[in-house]
Amino acid sequence: MLIECNNSRYKWIDEWAIMPSSESADVGWAHSGLTITKSGDIVTCHSGDPTILLFDSEGKLKTSWTGDFVDGHGITAVTEGESEYLWIADNGSKRIQKHRYSSAPGDEHRSGKVFKTSLQGKTLLTLEQPPINAYQTSRYAPTSIAVNEHQYGGNGDIWVADGYGASYVHRFNEKGIYLSSISGEEGAGRFNCPHGIFIDRRAPDPELYIADRSNSRVQVYTLEGEFKRSFGENFLTTPSAFATYGDQMIIAELRARLAIVDMTNELICYLGDNEEVCETEGWPNVSDEDGHISRTNSLHPGKFNSPHGMACDSNGNIYVSEWLIGGRITKLIKS
Repeated sequence: MLIECNNSRYKWIDEWAIMPSSESADVGWAHSGLTITKSGDIVTCHSGDPTILLFDSEGKLKTSWTGDFVDGHGITAVTEGESEYLWIADNGSKRIQKHRYSSAPGDEHRSGKVFKTSLQGKTLLTLEQPPINAYQTSRYAPTSIAVNEHQYGGNGDIWVADGYGASYVHRFNEKGIYLSSISGEEGAGRFNCPHGIFIDRRAPDPELYIADRSNSRVQVYTLEGEFKRSFGENFLTTPSAFATYGDQMIIAELRARLAIVDMTNELICYLGDNEEVCETEGWPNVSDEDGHISRTNSLHPGKFNSPHGMACDSNGNIYVSEWLIGGRITKLIKS
């Protein structure tokens, strides 16, 4: 089916990725990021296992590897010279079936990590937990990474959003040495779940975009960590991830839609808007009268349920992973 946004049309490819069939895939609560390599492969994480999956553009699984992490919540592909790598943000906890889709006991105190790997899964660098006082009372639960890549004229800095822990954004240099942190207090206000982070290179001077999700806004900084502006309070509800194509930015909203904005951060339109599904008991899944949670049966072509991870390829096609039991990855082919 086709869905439209202003003057753009997209062909909706439902259940695009051909996932390996297994019980853990069926019952795992998907909570992963999504990125695209320079060759056009789409990278995401298995819904139930700590396994990174690489698909071709047709949704066929090319390769996979299992690592020492809980969940690939945020995944970012980077290029260094002739080589390509992945940065993975593992928030350190996962809702699992045997605990009635609550986190495992002790997860509330278990910190996550950020690490760099080859495309084949070899760990090359792990960032240390930032040495700030906030982590004396809060766990470290990173959710997203953005890298100021040399290939775009950057200095290699690594930016990490701690969306599920102390709600800070941290800056490291290319060697992984901690440099500084921002809290939002120097900007539009204290971050509340800075879920996604992204370097916007549409303009001559790149900017750092932070999805301040529970504040229903985006905060924008320079790549030195200086606040510039915020936007979205009047049209965003739950910004979670970013992608760009041409002059447009696509913002994944957990509450069942994509928002597309122009160069001035003004809303153009929504894609796949389905916010009413968020009022379902147990959303993004369903729950019965006894509180048992199961996969929703209200997944329909043309309508999102819970966009979480997102990427856009060089042709303007959009890939979206959703937050629900069993997961769902959709491809929107730009026409």
